[in-house]
Amino acid sequence: MKNYTLILLFFFLILISGCTKTAEEASPLEGTFTALTYNVAGLPEGINADQHPVANTPLISPRLNNYDLVNVQEDFYYHDVLIKDNHHKYKTKYFALEGGLGDGLNMFSDFLILNFMRTGWEDCHGTDCLTPKGFTYSRVKLTPKAYIDVYDLHCNAGSDSADLAARRANIIQLCKYIKFRSKDHAVIIMGDTNCRYTREGDNIRELLALGFKDPWIELEKGGVLPEQNGVTLADEVVDKIFYRSNNSISLTALEYDVPGDAFLDGNGEWLSDHRPVFTKFKFNVLN
Repeated sequence: MKNYTLILLFFFLILISGCTKTAEEASPLEGTFTALTYNVAGLPEGINADQHPVANTPLISPRLNNYDLVNVQEDFYYHDVLIKDNHHKYKTKYFALEGGLGDGLNMFSDFLILNFMRTGWEDCHGTDCLTPKGFTYSRVKLTPKAYIDVYDLHCNAGSDSADLAARRANIIQLCKYIKFRSKDHAVIIMGDTNCRYTREGDNIRELLALGFKDPWIELEKGGVLPEQNGVTLADEVVDKIFYRSNNSISLTALEYDVPGDAFLDGNGEWLSDHRPVFTKFKFNVLN
């Protein structure tokens, strides 16, 4: 009887092993997904006269469901409302010290989120120092064979010399972290950079030097990088998306948009003082 049980166990283990291998082999080697970054203006009501988070956050919540991967910034005070009608399977946990607002950075995803970590900026200036702004890192599982690193960030705002210095330091800190944490990885960065390519004193080009591409430059500007001459471009926004491939996963930006019209209230007013930024990506597993 014991021998019969052992034989059954042996065949059961073989069956499980075969099923697992079949599932891995069936893992899609290519696909598409949509990504959105959105500063949701979640400071407490009344701090900014032109922002109305009590009325607008419930309107933002269900609209985020239209995108596979969402990074938000300024998710400070109304997080429970923001996720109330949000149906993404995976969400990062809101975190703030008692009496504080946290960094305002969170991710909502249809894909498994792994190794989520928060890092505060080493430099800040002015009112930006009132909240622990910074960036987040996570490892996102698109398929059993396709993983990418995803960053969310919110850089120091403002345009005086001290603001610019702090923001340049933010970008340098992020680049150093990426070199360490995401060396040779496929990566997507989405967030409120508060940077413009054209602004003298900003150093957002540091990310391009790490091999990242900007879908706005690729798909909207014909691959031509704007001059850093202080002349503001009407179609450039500070909310940006960057991406890069690696030897295992090829990422391609298929579409880019600033879908502001999808985030208006009943009176045609913006739900935030920022516009969301969208990219549709294609991925291919190379090995």
